[in-house]
Amino acid sequence: MIILTTTLGLIFGSLAGFFGGFLDTVLSRAGDIFFSIPYILAAVVIMSVLSAYRNIFVIALAIGLFSWPSTARVLRSEVLRVKQSDYVVAATAIGLSKLRILFRHVLPNSIAPVLVITTLSLAAAITAEATLSFLGVGLPGTTQSWGNDISQAQRDLRTNPQTLIYPSIALSVTVLSFILLGEALRDALDPKARALR
Repeated sequence: MIILTTTLGLIFGSLAGFFGGFLDTVLSRAGDIFFSIPYILAAVVIMSVLSAYRNIFVIALAIGLFSWPSTARVLRSEVLRVKQSDYVVAATAIGLSKLRILFRHVLPNSIAPVLVITTLSLAAAITAEATLSFLGVGLPGTTQSWGNDISQAQRDLRTNPQTLIYPSIALSVTVLSFILLGEALRDALDPKARALR
């Protein structure tokens, strides 16, 4: 799901930011349309329609198809900043093709914020999968999922509370770990932001 989210975000964000003009307008409006749809709600609808095919690939597709606009927006703004750099102007002046400039110079220098947002997106995707499974539209009850565990533990809450506590703690610690990893990556990749704190 993160692979799909990052891939779509990289493609749409880099093309929109680098080429600009009509392509930027079309891709940005497409991103706005997807951004306006809450991806949990969209995933609930998709998983309800495809209830006969509930597996990890379908749930990854349902979440990934609607969560890419934030990655695309971050990358687009970074590409807009980087493409004004002197080395991009020099590459244009010596006659390199636009695609070569994009993949050789602009994209590698714009990727740092995408790495940060990817770790944060991973935490959100784990939460989304657990939410869908808890609601009964995610992974089947036979598949291991913290959402399924939490949902099944509701019945035994008064007599056996640890069946709810352990998966809840595991989910919280995992999500918090990816959020902290994103913060650490941001500090490592952007020392100026660290100095301002």
